[in-house]
Amino acid sequence: MQDQRFIEFSFPVKEVSGQGAKEKNIRHGHISTLHIWWARRPLATSRATNYAALIPAPKDIDEYNKKRNFIVELSKWENSLNHQIINQAREDILKANDGKPPKVLDPFGGGGAIPLEALRLGCEVYSNDYNPVAVLIQKCTLEFPQKYGKEKIKIKQKNGMFEEEVSKLVYDVEKWGNYVLEEAKKEIGKFYPNDENGSIPVGYIWARTIPCQNPTCGAEIPLMRQFWLAKKSNKKVSLYPYVEGKEVKFKIVGDGYEPMPQDFDSSKGTVSRAIATCPVCGGVVEADTTRKLFQEGKSGERLIAVVLYKEGETGKRYRVATEKDYQIFKEAEKYLEEKRRKLFEEWGIDPVPDEPLPPKETLGFRVQRYGILKWGQLFNSRQKLALITFTEKVKNAYKEMLKEGYEEEYAKAVVSYLGLAIDRIADKNSVLCRLISQTEAIGFTYGRQALPMLWDFIEMNVFQHSSGWYETVREILNNLKVLTQTTFFNDITPTITQSSATNLPYPEGFFDAVFTDPPYYDNVPYSYLSDFFYIWLKRSIGDLYPELFSTPLTPKSQELVAYSNIEGGFEAGKQFFENMLKKAFQEIHRVLRLNGIAVIVYAHKSTEGWETVINALLDSGLVITASYPLNTEMQSRLLASETAALSSSIYIVARKIKKERDGIYNDVKEELKNYLNKKLDLLWKEGISGADFFISAIGSAIEVFGKYRIIRDYEGNEIRADKLLEDIREIVINYAIKQILHNGISGQISPLTKFYLLYRYSYGQAKVHFDEARKLAQSIGIDLEKEWNKGFIKKEKEFIKVLSPTERKDYDDILKHLENADLIDILHLVLKLWEKGEKDGLLKILAETGYGQSEVFYKVAQAISETLPVESKEKKLLDGFLTGKERIISALKDGNIKGQKGLFE
Repeated sequence: MQDQRFIEFSFPVKEVSGQGAKEKNIRHGHISTLHIWWARRPLATSRATNYAALIPAPKDIDEYNKKRNFIVELSKWENSLNHQIINQAREDILKANDGKPPKVLDPFGGGGAIPLEALRLGCEVYSNDYNPVAVLIQKCTLEFPQKYGKEKIKIKQKNGMFEEEVSKLVYDVEKWGNYVLEEAKKEIGKFYPNDENGSIPVGYIWARTIPCQNPTCGAEIPLMRQFWLAKKSNKKVSLYPYVEGKEVKFKIVGDGYEPMPQDFDSSKGTVSRAIATCPVCGGVVEADTTRKLFQEGKSGERLIAVVLYKEGETGKRYRVATEKDYQIFKEAEKYLEEKRRKLFEEWGIDPVPDEPLPPKETLGFRVQRYGILKWGQLFNSRQKLALITFTEKVKNAYKEMLKEGYEEEYAKAVVSYLGLAIDRIADKNSVLCRLISQTEAIGFTYGRQALPMLWDFIEMNVFQHSSGWYETVREILNNLKVLTQTTFFNDITPTITQSSATNLPYPEGFFDAVFTDPPYYDNVPYSYLSDFFYIWLKRSIGDLYPELFSTPLTPKSQELVAYSNIEGGFEAGKQFFENMLKKAFQEIHRVLRLNGIAVIVYAHKSTEGWETVINALLDSGLVITASYPLNTEMQSRLLASETAALSSSIYIVARKIKKERDGIYNDVKEELKNYLNKKLDLLWKEGISGADFFISAIGSAIEVFGKYRIIRDYEGNEIRADKLLEDIREIVINYAIKQILHNGISGQISPLTKFYLLYRYSYGQAKVHFDEARKLAQSIGIDLEKEWNKGFIKKEKEFIKVLSPTERKDYDDILKHLENADLIDILHLVLKLWEKGEKDGLLKILAETGYGQSEVFYKVAQAISETLPVESKEKKLLDGFLTGKERIISALKDGNIKGQKGLFE
């Protein structure tokens, strides 16, 4: 292959991964604060991989070290606007491309991270997405800053002492953002009045309610998952429910209020998993009944408390809601109906979104179970009033700009940012926003990529809260200031298109490179999630973008997601996704020039998801030349996950070149084994571990079999991804066991013990989908269905969980069959005895089984300990036991063993 690129030769995985993970915690000026989009790639990894794919491979070790160090510096967030570094990167790319900016495409542009970095590096950028919300985000991220961000105007500072030069686009977004705020406040500010003592209500805490089903009670049950208001190290404040007659009332208790009652647990509310308990009579309402009451319209909502802030004082205060608070809300509700009728006549569409939510049981959507069937039902009356008022004022702002002589396309760009601001207000001001007691902040509607039911919620004062309109526009401005500086590196305006990635509007061989991050199987239901924003954008600026907002909701027929709610269920959704992804990769192949390069990001954690992408790549005509695992996730998200989570995405490098001859399966398998063992050494040294290690190995393996036109066995059968993945897993597992155990004792331990060790290494203490666990078990000769629910392997619905020594309940069975017990069972039994301080029983078990003086036994214990995090209780037990190893062996040699008494009393 001619013209090898740096990324095909090497890449600083560890250093760039560190920058990518670090960036996830950056908000000031980051594009993530412009508008939410799911699964955005970090700018650091996007910039570094784009650059490494566009410059030539090093000629010698000196050039390698120089370029490697430069890539690390280039990836740092603080160097995003470093003109010296960025201009150097641009010059390197131009030199490698005969002095012309390379034409670069992202067919799945999404939130715009990858094309933004290509733009920063001086490329001629084309970005596409099927989703209209994503297209608008990209216009605001890529196109408008580039088109309008360079013009500067001089403004006087507030003190009038000196002038400051700012981008006209930034200035106008701020100016008209303030216009919208003031106009909205004039009209509806009265529905958020200050308290008589000058305190400012910044939030209102509500609880949904249902009637108690005890016929002798019938009390109104306020549904609250817990009662904490502030749960900080230096501030503990809670709501305290008490009963008067048949009414549940509240008061504020804790620091600065009445003392917290000693027997009161603020973390235990009145409802959990839809099962409600009546505080009046103690009656229980079952989950199905709770849902039915909501569906039948027998639920309600109750204003419980008000969150306050006072100028000159630090921190928030709380008070119980009064009848006056509720009456003001009712006035807002009445005004909403008047305004709604008026705007309906003007707009020709209901200003309150009446479009339907997705079908029941769509990925991540649970609110439909409670009778919430339209998008507008996700907001209470005052929230609706605020949103439609801001929407109206944004529409008016555009008209006012035209009256003042603004050019139409420029005015459209300015109000587009204000349309995004309305979306961000909606995300922080719905009935699915909770009060985060640890920070006293408001949580997002989309705290994760789902819409689960929320029992109690906080309503925001959009004019006074620190997450309200003013601060939202400030964050957009901070972002825009960075984006307008970013675009100065390039004079070429990017092209943003809306189409399916399976049918791109470009001729064959048009692009030098394709950098993209396609959807991952069924990970994110993009279209259904983004409908939440589409409905507001359609009302605020949709008439300015008829090509994007002409349909009732986002288009879905050509979306590349494996939905299981379509006709034919999961299998039909899976097949649809596989076919569409193959077409998308074939389109990438078509629009790339001969020898053009592609970098494709993939991060699905299931083997099934990988089978799909491998088969699609094999059928696309693209030839894989390299792959790298790069850390792209916040550590806090991974630690909080109950199920196994990947920290890495795999960056797959491919070329449009002629494939080699057909492959014979046995030969390819041997080639794969030799190549993969070398790559696994590198991955291990880079610190790649656990589930990431297995997935990274898949990326390396497709470098081998992806270069063949087709692979057949001796009988002429085509070998597809499922078989190749079996081979990969077998090679990786053998390698991993040797590395984990540090020596050649693998042959001395049973398949069950190997399974336990590998599971802990791969997934820690998380649950994994049954099929993933089955394939892991199968690769070491275990039939998982014969093992679950009788030892340490537990099946929970579609998940498998591997129990720790403290979670197991089958020790009596182990004791009855000691002679047939597996090493891992004896280790767990011994650890349980160690925890209980049963030294005599522990020694007796080790003596009877012979494991007490078995070096393999202790090495397995040590190996398991090394796979677990420091905070793990199992690790602490293992480490404690291993510190007493020499004393245990000595006692066994001396025969210092007493009877096995009081083992599990």
